[in-house]
Amino acid sequence: MLDSLDLPNARNEGLILAESLLASGLTTHAVRALLANGQLVRIRRGIYALGAAWRSGHSEDRYRLFVRATVLAAEQPLLLSHHSAAVLHGLPIIGPWPQVVHAINNDTAGGSSARFTTSHRSVVEPETVTVNGCAATSLPRTLIDVAANSTFLVGVTMMDHALRVEQERAEAERRHGTLGPPLLTKDALYAELTSVHPRNGGAQARRAIEFTNPLSANPGESLSRVRMAELGFEIPDLQVRFVVKGREYWVDFFWQSVRKIGEFDGEINYTRGAILGDRHPSEVVTVEKDRENLLRPGVSSFDRWDWDTAYSPRLFYEFLTEHDVPRA
Repeated sequence: MLDSLDLPNARNEGLILAESLLASGLTTHAVRALLANGQLVRIRRGIYALGAAWRSGHSEDRYRLFVRATVLAAEQPLLLSHHSAAVLHGLPIIGPWPQVVHAINNDTAGGSSARFTTSHRSVVEPETVTVNGCAATSLPRTLIDVAANSTFLVGVTMMDHALRVEQERAEAERRHGTLGPPLLTKDALYAELTSVHPRNGGAQARRAIEFTNPLSANPGESLSRVRMAELGFEIPDLQVRFVVKGREYWVDFFWQSVRKIGEFDGEINYTRGAILGDRHPSEVVTVEKDRENLLRPGVSSFDRWDWDTAYSPRLFYEFLTEHDVPRA
């Protein structure tokens, strides 16, 4: 029976419409059986996803499917905004994704909520783009909306990621001699903030722009910097280069005043992504340890922390104090 789901699943990039199931020869009784045994998951009425894919996906994958399903189910076209636009733009979040879909709708009272959607009014007509077949606010507008209406941590994490990816794109285009769209910069974010001029959260959005740094290599490093600022510790230099025995090494954080190296040691480094590549996790750990041993003689200390430590203000405060990280 699962073979009958292949075509409907591929047609809408993971979303399966009820009419597609019926067109594939499945009866209503068969669809109910697939739901009962977990092979299908209902996302919205008449819209499904493969159960295995839903359960194995990350939270952003499930929220992205929910957003797209809500667009398909809407009686009127939706202009996605805030977190819902952010997930389509591929922006990361620290903390949970919302349980509703955010959209711009000037025909409703600002901030009004229905069961599945929260509508926002916009004084300035937003620039729109199409992502995954959905209309969404542009990347700069999305970043401003999220920063103004969410926590400082979420705003900085998304801005760090966006600016880093944009710089990587520009560097790749430079190497290949191609020309893409204009580079997203802090100046562009300031200009967008001035244009939008949000009634609430403008100061927080401006603070996020001031604090953001494209040298943050991943959300864990963004989290660490935000916690340092919140707890009153000195913000270190990022991605600092060391040369040892003729070889280059780069470290996440470096406090020049006390010659201290800090590294965010997220589990993600050893489970997936470019750092792991095709190597076994144990090999990666050994290489990291050898690298640390080479760098230690040239600095006062080399300290590592993980997700749980950085996420907890109490634990991170104790860690930074115990390891003599300088105060701001």
